[in-house]
Amino acid sequence: MQLVVGQIVRPHGIRGEVVVEVTTDEPAARFTPGAALVTDPATAGPLTIEAVRPHQGRLIVAFEGVPDRDGADALRGVKLCVDSAEVPPPTDPDEYHDFQLVGLTAVALSGEALGDVVRVDHPPGADLLVLRLASGRTALVPFVKAIVPTVDLDAGRVVLTPPEGLLDL
Repeated sequence: MQLVVGQIVRPHGIRGEVVVEVTTDEPAARFTPGAALVTDPATAGPLTIEAVRPHQGRLIVAFEGVPDRDGADALRGVKLCVDSAEVPPPTDPDEYHDFQLVGLTAVALSGEALGDVVRVDHPPGADLLVLRLASGRTALVPFVKAIVPTVDLDAGRVVLTPPEGLLDL
């Protein structure tokens, strides 16, 4: 599975550099000179990083083989990806990568299927599991131990103990 770690926003200057909006929590590990990134669409890459520097909360990146502004402009909107198999598992047993949670079945303590995790949102405060309920509606579930006491990746499920009415909002 390809994980998006950034997206090229626009060219920067005339020497082929681009502005990259970072979407990974480990930019220093992903955006280093010599790193090759898969692209979406695939016709744009792979791209190998030549140089990188921070700029106003984003990164300015130069890629090998992109010598000028026209080449950089052709990359506008391209997503930069890594393979999930290359991402090491978290060291904390209670920490998960988003891609590990998406697709898990949410069940009640009784074993009743409640829905499926379709994405994980990261607002201020607690992360939220976004569930597609059996009814087709969407529910937001705070990803905290009191409400999600069990994550069983091997069984492909998360156990929920939602407070009364949480899934009805």
